[in-house]
Amino acid sequence: MLHLLRVAADPDGFVPFDRFMEVALYADGVGYYHGSSSPLGTAGDFYTAAHVDPLFSESLAHRILEVRAAVEKPHGFAVVELGPGDGTLATGLLRALAPSGTIAEYVLVDRSPARARESASRVEAGGSAVPVRTAPSLAALGPVTAAVVANELLDAQPVRRLQWEGSAWRELGIRVVGDRVQAAVGGEARSVPGPPLPSDPIDGLIVEVSPMAEGIVRETADHLEDGTAILLDFGEEESELVHAHPGGTLAAVRAHRSVADPLAHPGAADLSTFVNFSRIRSVARTSGMVELAYRSQAESLGAWGFESLRSRALAATPDAETRVRRQLAAKNLLFGFERFRVLELAPSGTAGRLGPAR
Repeated sequence: MLHLLRVAADPDGFVPFDRFMEVALYADGVGYYHGSSSPLGTAGDFYTAAHVDPLFSESLAHRILEVRAAVEKPHGFAVVELGPGDGTLATGLLRALAPSGTIAEYVLVDRSPARARESASRVEAGGSAVPVRTAPSLAALGPVTAAVVANELLDAQPVRRLQWEGSAWRELGIRVVGDRVQAAVGGEARSVPGPPLPSDPIDGLIVEVSPMAEGIVRETADHLEDGTAILLDFGEEESELVHAHPGGTLAAVRAHRSVADPLAHPGAADLSTFVNFSRIRSVARTSGMVELAYRSQAESLGAWGFESLRSRALAATPDAETRVRRQLAAKNLLFGFERFRVLELAPSGTAGRLGPAR
């Protein structure tokens, strides 16, 4: 890992933070997401809403079927999951979607071959009646009519960390010193494409910008002909981030615990930042996408039929203990992900037919 970081360094030994994060998370063989075992689930480092209870997948499947019914040419409608992780969400969605007989295929898109194999293996073990395949990118699929789903993907994309110092933005990053990685401040920041940075920043303010996360939105806009993109992640509007997190939101997690120093063990801990939804929404608009909905995860679940699904699930529980466990899981989905937002987008020419979830 340290050798790769030294190779990635500028001539003076400085590694911009996005370059460091790319190596730490995605370098072949040693990056956090390229390990032999999955970091997700109770036995891993963190879990997602899909691991909490099948109600999450079932509610999302309800919305996907609404979209499928509204597209102009439903034949060939696919579900494309970006960053499927260990395949838990895919397995749950396929279980909920398969009875409808209306989904042409489910595509697992992952840049990590190890994670793609793992998610596909889990789905195959579940015996999906819907054809499933993998792809290295959304672009590799060409134009699609689909529901494109990304659950906790944007927060794990490499970010540039920029600090305001009086009259200019400075690039933050790292240096490898001996056998350790240390935080470092580079020169004046190179230009930032896309929306402008915050105006009138306070001295010392750190903002995190992810060209790769914004690129995922642009790529989706380029290839989604009809249907919707549903982006679920933790984050806030830029004004909220600047006010509440002037020192940035960089965090590291290992074994479900926060790591005090995110730089201490590159490749051994998950690195993430809050999604700047102001930038993501702006990029979506300039890329020709229309916003169908932007709201909390709890509000989205409510719009996707969560309450009726929960009532049905509880009525079917075989005993009191199972019923209590499912009640607690449902409560976690509604109140344990309070910083999660759901952004739903559609191509401009199709948004009128789709509309927000009812």
